[in-house]
Amino acid sequence: MSFNAFLFQALNGLSAASGLFFVAAGLSLIFGVTRIVNIAHGSLYMIGTYIAYSIATKVGGAVGFWGGIVLTALLVALIGAAIEILLLRRIYRAPELFQLLATFALVLVINDATLWIWGPEDLLGPRAPGLTGSIEVLGRRLPTYDIFLIFVGPFVLWMLHLALAKTRFGRLMRAATQDREMVGALGVNQAMLFTGVFALGALLAGLGGALQIAREPATLATDLIVIGDAFVVVVVGGMGSISGAYLAAVIIAEVKALCIGLGVVSFGGFTVNFSKLTLVAEFLVMAAVLIARPYGLLGREQVAVRSVAEPEEPLRPATPVTKIAGLILLVVLVCLPLIAKSSPYTLVLGIDVLIAVLFATSLHFIMGPGGMHSFGHAAYFGLGAYGAALLVKWFAAPMGLALAAAPVLALVGALLFGWFAVRLSGVYLAMLTLAFAQIVWAAVFQWETLTGGSNGVLGIWPSAPFDTRGPFYFLTLALAALGVLLLRKFLFAPFGYAMRAGRDSPLRAEAIGLDVKRVHWLAFAIAGAVCGIAGGLFAFAKGSISPETIGVSRSIDGLVMVLLGGIQTLTGPIVGASVYAVLQDFMMRSTEYWRALLGGIILLLVLAFPSGIVGGFVKLISRGKTTSKAAS
Repeated sequence: MSFNAFLFQALNGLSAASGLFFVAAGLSLIFGVTRIVNIAHGSLYMIGTYIAYSIATKVGGAVGFWGGIVLTALLVALIGAAIEILLLRRIYRAPELFQLLATFALVLVINDATLWIWGPEDLLGPRAPGLTGSIEVLGRRLPTYDIFLIFVGPFVLWMLHLALAKTRFGRLMRAATQDREMVGALGVNQAMLFTGVFALGALLAGLGGALQIAREPATLATDLIVIGDAFVVVVVGGMGSISGAYLAAVIIAEVKALCIGLGVVSFGGFTVNFSKLTLVAEFLVMAAVLIARPYGLLGREQVAVRSVAEPEEPLRPATPVTKIAGLILLVVLVCLPLIAKSSPYTLVLGIDVLIAVLFATSLHFIMGPGGMHSFGHAAYFGLGAYGAALLVKWFAAPMGLALAAAPVLALVGALLFGWFAVRLSGVYLAMLTLAFAQIVWAAVFQWETLTGGSNGVLGIWPSAPFDTRGPFYFLTLALAALGVLLLRKFLFAPFGYAMRAGRDSPLRAEAIGLDVKRVHWLAFAIAGAVCGIAGGLFAFAKGSISPETIGVSRSIDGLVMVLLGGIQTLTGPIVGASVYAVLQDFMMRSTEYWRALLGGIILLLVLAFPSGIVGGFVKLISRGKTTSKAAS
């Protein structure tokens, strides 16, 4: 690539950086003040693209396009304020991860609402009036609208800096980022501050989406794609740093643009297709930055936030009543093939639920007792699934050997990724796990000669005697029960107590001689191995696998299962996975708008049980006992 071509690609990267910066800046502001990891921020960006498209096409001309961009930003700001007032304000006292669950439910609702209003087709807006041409730069034609976007990003960055430095609202935002409880203690109306910040963040997301309609179509897949990119930008730049967000957006956009410009490059006898790296370039950048600088390029260590949620009860061994209930449930599951003899699909659903339980329980092992929030647990699920499937496809391995290899391959991946991840904490740890999962996904998606690429691996069916539903169901039940009991055994062994000590008070744990990082690293490995068993079972249950097995959506599904049941209880992930899997299956077969219905139910459950289904029932029972004692 010539030097002129290099500079031209760099200019292309700068124009793409503006869109990334707008959505990332809004996400950073919201998290900095409210401490909410707002997954629905990508949905606000998506709504911005659709609203701007509608105004531009209905009104037409310069007024419709440019006026529509401004009006869209204001409308999305109002939508963001309404979300904060009607929903998030009701759950600020809930644990932070349950707020994440609520925003995920919003993603489902908003996506189907958008589908209902605008339909499933991609919608490409008109070209920008007054900026429809192009100019010659370095011997190539660059659209004038892209040049406009290059300057819009720094201008908005400058305006934000002025607002944060020169206005009372900006000073309050900076103060709340450092210590929001102290701001409230000084008499500041926190509710109004949070609403204002959420509206400002939504305005930036809507503006970023509206500005893209002349470059990209409005599509329903935008929400999760954009939120993934936005999280990467925010984390690379440093949580709460607006300048860091712009710097990270420029770096990531430039890396992607240069990968496209380099194309296929030969190094001696090796050929590298850099254009394929665009799928994972930002995650490679994020992983490198977090390993070298754990709090981002311009970030700093987050100040500990005094929790407003109720303190977590210590884990206790199962009571006799719980053991009897578990035994009864096991008997029912063993008898399920006889109970559901007239409904063969029940066994299929039962297998899916058991695999989901094993997946969610392994994730809860590191999230609950370990206190390590993973956004990329699907990596180990996928490593187990692909490991088993590829052994069968390429080496004709028997089913038993393939299933035995699944947890081993997942264990190796968890040992590698966990060694880096446990050196971080909080959102930074979660985002590093997401980066590793996306790197695995990109490798699977692009290594067509080995994994089949987007087509996946086909024809992976169980061998005798497990080639019918009944025997395979019993095999899945046995391995799921074994995995759950094994994790429980670890939790009540000295290792489990050491893991929880490192979560609750790492300094004290290290003072008494515990190697906290080593304990948490081993916990990562154990959870990854058990998750690999679930992946191996999934490959044989479906008969085929594809890159979706490792996608972000599966990791999010695991988070939802754990949080829905209750992260503070051992039975929470079992109940959450069962409820989520059954609800998702039933609604997908019932209506085209199943996401909105599922999201609505999740929202109701979050509002009714802010500590999860099991956690909510435990609190109700304890309150009942307290009331009866007081009455007596």
